[in-house]
Amino acid sequence: MAPHPAIRPGAFVRYKFLNSLFLGLSVGAVFTLYTPLSPAIFSAGGIGLALGTLMVATQYRRILAPGWFFRLSLLVELVTLSGVAAVLILPLELPLALFVYIGYQLTFSLGNYLVRCETLLMVSIEQLRKLDMAKQAGYLLGMAGAWGLYTGLEQFAGVDGRAEQVISLHWVLVMIETMVLVSLWYAFNRDQLDTDNPLLDEERLLTRN
Repeated sequence: MAPHPAIRPGAFVRYKFLNSLFLGLSVGAVFTLYTPLSPAIFSAGGIGLALGTLMVATQYRRILAPGWFFRLSLLVELVTLSGVAAVLILPLELPLALFVYIGYQLTFSLGNYLVRCETLLMVSIEQLRKLDMAKQAGYLLGMAGAWGLYTGLEQFAGVDGRAEQVISLHWVLVMIETMVLVSLWYAFNRDQLDTDNPLLDEERLLTRN
């Protein structure tokens, strides 16, 4: 089956590779960034995440459409970029930790929705295989890159403080996230982003059954 005309499969796979590369690079940094947060904050954040995910799911009938998928994907990447930039601008204290944590919780609340749309847009087993392989390759490469960067900073640059290492990593992350945004922009045929056209035609499915 052919993918949805709104998406460029090869470009979308590259976008998800870079997105997963960013995730692999950044996954360890949050443990340092979240140090000022209390356990109560994490509990409240978990509740907020569950409620946010629930609210998104209630809107599936309206937002399971290519236009919404593109816009919400763009929102997720812009929120992520703002969090990365904030680490480079603000001191590693409670306000920054809250800003980054809330931003990530917002993006996580859209996680299930984004995966649903990816599957509905890519359609074919072969494209989904390439997509999932690209995600895992990017994530593994990102984690290996983060390990190499932390080790290099400590062994060769004498930077052994966790905060200093995390800030150094974020200079790399801001470049990667910029590449993610550019790749997202080119992963869609924007003239095909019809927000009124749902990815699932319920009436047609009911007729088939």
